[in-house]
Amino acid sequence: MITMEHVCKSYKIAKRNAGFGEAVKALFHREYEEIHALNDVCFTIDDGEMVGYIGPNGAGKSSTIKILSGILTPDSGRVLVDGRIPYKNRIEHVREIGVVFGQRSQLWWDVPVIDSFELLKDIYSISNTLYKQSLEELTELLDLKELLRSPARQLSLGQRMRCEIAASLLHRPRILFLDEPTIGLDAVSKLAVRDFILKQNKVNGTTVILTTHDMQDIEALASRILLIGKGKILLDGTLEDIKHGNENIDETVAELYCSYDI
Repeated sequence: MITMEHVCKSYKIAKRNAGFGEAVKALFHREYEEIHALNDVCFTIDDGEMVGYIGPNGAGKSSTIKILSGILTPDSGRVLVDGRIPYKNRIEHVREIGVVFGQRSQLWWDVPVIDSFELLKDIYSISNTLYKQSLEELTELLDLKELLRSPARQLSLGQRMRCEIAASLLHRPRILFLDEPTIGLDAVSKLAVRDFILKQNKVNGTTVILTTHDMQDIEALASRILLIGKGKILLDGTLEDIKHGNENIDETVAELYCSYDI
């Protein structure tokens, strides 16, 4: 289903010291630092798997998701998602995937949520029948009935995230990429989102890749974890493989990060 083989991705970031003089100097001579976001990343994910993709800030998680969703092009390596090269077959590819970025929105800020859904229906060329079925199902499962007529800017973070997840699933994707989907949510909203993701996986066989710093999300959802640090895959296994005694999941992962010096 999903394969990454020896994938590398680097960025150049401009650097300068503080002050007006340094700003003027940078106009004529700019210094750059090269960041290796991904360095020889390899893994395979099968149909219907729920994978937790974890690592510290700057480890390369979001870069991986962006490459898999076709937003970024890798510098080198091979990427296949359901037989497609994401960045070369973007139109065909996006019809089969759903993406939720916890700190980005695909909803129009000043119009009712339902208008954003109607726009996505046209973008994805969803048939009227499928759209109606998906909307009714998602509205019920995510409790959106009272939210659809409100502009996105007037929703709480938890309410908006439920709408974001619904927006990413209107076209019934086979693969779901979730990048920090529960960031900033209260306990009730987190449980609702987790339950919904589990149902999507069990009922529809949706393949899910979840990146998050909330280890309770990983513990509740993921049957397999991939640990990335400094752009490299450091571990591929299950939570049971890394737990020690009665440690909670946060302590376990903190020790894991220390052991790999990340």
